[in-house]
This record gives sequence, C-alpha cells and structure tokens, in this order.
Amino acid sequence: MQYNDRSNCGRLGSADIDKTVHLAGWVDALRDHGEVLFVHLRDKSGIVQLVFSPEFTPEEICRQSTSLRSEYCITVFGRIVKRAEGTENPNIETGDIEIIVTDMTILSRSDNLPFPISEKAMMGSTNETISREPVSEDLRLQYRYLDLRRPGMQQFLIKRHKINACVREFLDQNEFIEVETPILTRSTPEGARDYLVPSRVNPKHFYALPQSPQLFKQLLMVAGFERYYQITRCFRDEDLRSNRQPEFTQLDLEASFIDEEFIFNLIEELLCRMFEIGGTNLPRPFPHMTWQEAMDKTGSDRPDLRFEMYFVEATDIFTQTRYSIFKQILQRGGVIKGINVKQASESLSKNVLQNEYAKQIVPGFGAKGMTWMRVTGDQLDSNIVQFFSKEEQQTIIKRFNASDGDVILIIADPSLELVNSALGRLRLHVADRLDMIPKDKFVPVWVTDFPLFEPTEEGVTSSHHPFTAPDRIDFDPADQEDLLSLLSRSYDIVVNGEELGGGSIRIHDPATQQKVFAALGLSPSEAEEKFGFFLRALDFGPPPHGGLALGMDRVVAMIMKTPSIREVTAFPKNRSAFCPLTQAPSLVAHEQLAELGLLDLGKAESLPGSDQEQDTIDYLSWVSRIGFEDNERPMIESALDDAVKMAQAVFGIAQEYEPAISVVRGQNCFRKGSSATRSSFVETGALLKNAPSVKGDYFRVASILE
Repeated sequence: MQYNDRSNCGRLGSADIDKTVHLAGWVDALRDHGEVLFVHLRDKSGIVQLVFSPEFTPEEICRQSTSLRSEYCITVFGRIVKRAEGTENPNIETGDIEIIVTDMTILSRSDNLPFPISEKAMMGSTNETISREPVSEDLRLQYRYLDLRRPGMQQFLIKRHKINACVREFLDQNEFIEVETPILTRSTPEGARDYLVPSRVNPKHFYALPQSPQLFKQLLMVAGFERYYQITRCFRDEDLRSNRQPEFTQLDLEASFIDEEFIFNLIEELLCRMFEIGGTNLPRPFPHMTWQEAMDKTGSDRPDLRFEMYFVEATDIFTQTRYSIFKQILQRGGVIKGINVKQASESLSKNVLQNEYAKQIVPGFGAKGMTWMRVTGDQLDSNIVQFFSKEEQQTIIKRFNASDGDVILIIADPSLELVNSALGRLRLHVADRLDMIPKDKFVPVWVTDFPLFEPTEEGVTSSHHPFTAPDRIDFDPADQEDLLSLLSRSYDIVVNGEELGGGSIRIHDPATQQKVFAALGLSPSEAEEKFGFFLRALDFGPPPHGGLALGMDRVVAMIMKTPSIREVTAFPKNRSAFCPLTQAPSLVAHEQLAELGLLDLGKAESLPGSDQEQDTIDYLSWVSRIGFEDNERPMIESALDDAVKMAQAVFGIAQEYEPAISVVRGQNCFRKGSSATRSSFVETGALLKNAPSVKGDYFRVASILE
C-alpha cells in the first residue's frame, strides 16, 4: 500500500469539506450506536472522527469495523463532511468535521491494554478530558512505547525537539560550533561517582562514562575553536530524585576571550527563546544575587524568588533579653533570625504553631525548636512574650515590618548554617502550605560569588570543580583560613528555586592551577597522574575562557510545567535507577565476565575487606557490619563452635530420614491473659529511650518524599 497521499488527522478542517482523504493511525476510542460506529483515529498530528455507516460505507467494511478495538493500527479512505449542528466536539481540533469511511484496512491488531491511552472524550457535550485512575509510574515505564502514544506525552517530546532546534539555531547565529567529545573517557576523582566500563582490549582497565565534558571543552579552547557547544549525554552514579537521572542531557558550551557578562547576556537571551516555545515570557534582565546574599535572605543557594518572606536578622534585638533560651544561644556566639508571614494569623492557629511547627516540623528541619509571635493590633501575642521587654517587642514589630494579622517565626541556634538551612526550609514549607507561591510565575536569578573551597576534616575541597577560577590569585595554598575566604568566578542560573545550570570562568594560568591542586592536597606527582594530559595543554598558550552547562531535562520539564524530568525523557529509569522496560541493569553471562577479565579481578590485588575473610569471626563481623571488643572474641568463638557442631549433628541425623513437613500438630500461641495491657516501660519512657524521634507514645519516622 502507498502512503505518499496520506493526510494528517489533526490538520484537517472545515476548508477540506467534501475532499476524499487517505488516513492512517491508531484507534483512540470507539462509540457504537448500533448500526453506526464512531471511531477516533489518532496519529502524531491529532485526532479526527471516523464514521462507519451502512448508508455510505460498503457492507464488508462495516462488518470489519465491528472487530475494531482500542490501539488497532488501521488505514482508511473517506470523505470529509461537516458535523451536524450540536454534535461538534470541542475536545479535539477537528471537532467540526468527520470522515465518512469508504474503505479500511486493519494493518495490525493490539492486545488488551495495560492502561488506557486515550486522553480525549468523544462526546461533544463535555469540555473535560477523560478521567481515569492514575497509573503507576513503573507500569507506564514498563510499557513506555504505549505511554508515549498518548498525545500529551508526544507533545512533550515534540516540544523538546523544538527547544533543541532553537538552541542549535541560536548558538549557530552566535558563531558557536558543535563538537562531539568522547563518551568513553578516563575516570576523574572529582564530582559524583563514575559509571565504569571494563575494557576487553586492555584487561582489568576501565573507561568511565563522562559526568560532563569539562576537560575536553577546555582543551577545545586551547585548540583555538573559541566557541564550542554540544547537546550531550552525561552520566552520574548518584541517588535519584524527581529532577535527577543516572543519564541525562546537558547543553554544554564554552567560549574564549570572554567574561561573566558575556555568559549572562548569552544565556538570558537563549533561555528567553526556549521558554517562549512553551508560551512563557521570562522577564529581563535577570536579577543577580551573591551566594552569601542568597543564604542570608533565603537559606538556599537556589533561592525561590516568586515570593518574598526574606529572612530578618534579629540577633542584636535580644542582646539584653531575659528569655533564657535566646540568652544561652547568644552566650555561645549564636544567631537569631526570623521571617514574617504576612496576614497568616487566621491560617496558622496557636495549635498549629506550637504543636506542629515548633514541636514537629522545625525539629525535622534540624533546629531544636521555633519561637512564634502573632501581631494583634500593635501588640505581640505568644506564650513567651512576657519574657520580652516592651522595647524588645516594639523593636521586633518594627524590624520585621509587622502589622496586625502577621505571624513572626524565629529560629535561634549557635550555628548560623543551621539557622539559615532550617529557616529556609521553613520559609518554603509555610509558603507552600498557605499557597503563597504563584503557580504560573517564573522568576530567574543569577547566583554568583560562591566560595571557592569548602572545609572538610582533612582540609578543603572544591565547591564546584578544581578548574574554577578564584576571585584572586594571591592566596597561600597552605593557609586554610585564607583558602576559605576565597570566592570563585562561578555562577548558577536558578529559576523558581531550581538550579537549571551553572558554570564558571576557568583557570588558564598553569601556576594558579597548580596552587589550587596544592590547596586540595594533591602533590605535583598526583596532579600529574590524574590530570597530566590537561596540565600539559596549559603550557601551550591557553586563552582566558569560561562556560556553562544547562540541564536540558530540567529546563524542558520546567518549560512544560511537569513535576518530573521523567515526563520529558523518552525512556527514563525509575527512582531506583532501573528500567522496567528493558530490565536494565541486568546480570550478564559468565562468558562475558571471563572475556573482560573480571572473574579473577581480586587475585592480582585484594578487594577492599578481603583481608577480613581469613578469620571466620572477623569475616562474620565484616559482612554483618557488627563490631566487637577483643575480650568478647573467646565467647563468640565458643558460641560459633557450638553452632557448627549442632548443625553438623542435625545434618548427620537428617541423612537417615525422609524429610518431614511437621512432626507437631499446628496450634495457635497467644500471650497469657485476655485483655490488652500497657507496658510499664511506656510510663517510664524506657521503651522509647533509643528512638531518634518520638511523637506521643510512638516512634516517629520521616515522611517518604520523592
């Protein structure tokens, strides 16, 4: 059969009335009216209604149409007619017309569907889409090829294609060239865990799948290409979330002879064009906020600026306070900060504030508690307000710009980091609870001036990666205090509290790069071993350069307003990094492992913990992750010997008899007594003394969130 004369279902309209058309697609839905059968036919362009009527359709075709079921693949010929007045269907673009079928061929049949695919109602009397029970995500992923037939899912991927095309067109206009970098590369010690690929040609050696093309794109700058980009796949072996996958797509770009302003202007224009494809106009210019300012105001380096409720510094208000909790915290050099929840007094009752937030929610954020005050008239109202002087109360009202009906929430702790973190999470929780976050508002922001290093027990580590340029080069690699004062020339683009991408100006001076490696504790020989090929390139006149990477999955998901990047990824993994469709990852054949030299990998060099296998007691301790003291060893050895002897005896006896299902008549066993009693350990508190968190007389467990 020829399909070169085929028309698209969703592109027909009133202008095509009386035309004869050839269509092909899938049966989306059926409605049987006795002798007349109505069918929704769907292809990637949309849906159109077919009519099988004995008045116009040959008898044989009408007979065949009675066998049609959802998702049968068919091709039809027919004549376009205008629907009778009152039967139009506003749910589909072609709702004013229908096709009188004159010929049909069933191309293939479908089994019963694991879940409904149709998204549109056939009846013209409703503007609602079909309502159905939600389908589990793993079932959708197992039958992803069916899930992707749904028009909504197809639109996501079609829009993603258009966004990619927009990116390529824009960067081409700005003289960037697309260069492909290796997928099989060398494992690097920075960032997340690598996915490793064993080499057959080089036994017991491994490639790594790239976490990003970082070093290669910098080498392209050394090579003189000046402006590079790539829409590339990257891989990270890390725990999954709704916005994270083990493999993901990244828009990677790098440019020479530029500064931060070049990146800001380029990415702002690009993001505006990308969001326009989804019908959103981003406001320009994007505001800028330093990392320190973001932490001080919102407690997050990914600030959500769709609403204000910024932190208010209140430490100095309470320097002379009689409130013992604040006094003790200030004596330990602590800080006191809070937020003003405008006009929330009715929504946040005393019970909610005291029993939910102060005792449960805020401790769950890591803080020891929360202080709250409501503004009534020009006075403060709370269960601790009597501990504050009138001057303190008036200063609180003025500092927090509070008015009648507002609620002030305060967190105090010796650790500024903890206060910012807990208050930041509280800010988001309250805003979400009170529906204060606009759903269709997009507020981008550049976060800049991140710390170059972060402290560790051993010294410092890079906040981003070791190739990020510092804000100054006159630092001492051995002076940790000096290192922690350094800022980086890095930047993140954040929209609505979601980091969509980030980058930095890179180090192009070999001496500065060596100083950074020294600060990280890498000796010249270690740096040479891990990054020698890159360091050698820096000796050949590298240009000043910088770049950025955008997470395309996250960007497209935000543009399409979907809650998860899995919705805009064709074949994603589930939350356990498993593919229900292909059953990957999976075991491989013994022969494959042997061919790769993996079966005896531990013979040449012992695997971690192998030395513990020499002694049975140590081995059991190792595999069970249970430690013991030296003076406990004799007792454990004796008990283990008894267990082995008993097992051997039972095994010897068992050889003489046929296996028995049971030698004792089954019976139920209940505790003595006929009434429930309350354990005495509950009253004393001993029952829950080891619980990490308690709610009433119960163990309190953390909520399970995606």
